[in-house]
Amino acid sequence: MRPLLLVLLLALPAEAFAACFADYKASRRDPFELHYGVAEILGPCDPRSAEQELAPRLAADGWQLLEVVATFDETGLEERRESAGDFYLRY
Repeated sequence: MRPLLLVLLLALPAEAFAACFADYKASRRDPFELHYGVAEILGPCDPRSAEQELAPRLAADGWQLLEVVATFDETGLEERRESAGDFYLRY
């Protein structure tokens, strides 16, 4: 049984194991604030799935997701670090 599981795991596409990240814009009221951030996405790596995953995470701290700008793999992380500031991998 275990060899079969190993064969099935090896047959999965490499994307199934690749890290996924999204950059996004969010806002909150009282006081009004905007922020740009980068977050790791655990589900499918596409903007729609990232939106569904990020919205409740942000809402827990009073933020409203405005837009998922893009989804990307770890090669896009470093170039976004400075722009995201305190919101780099915070959510």
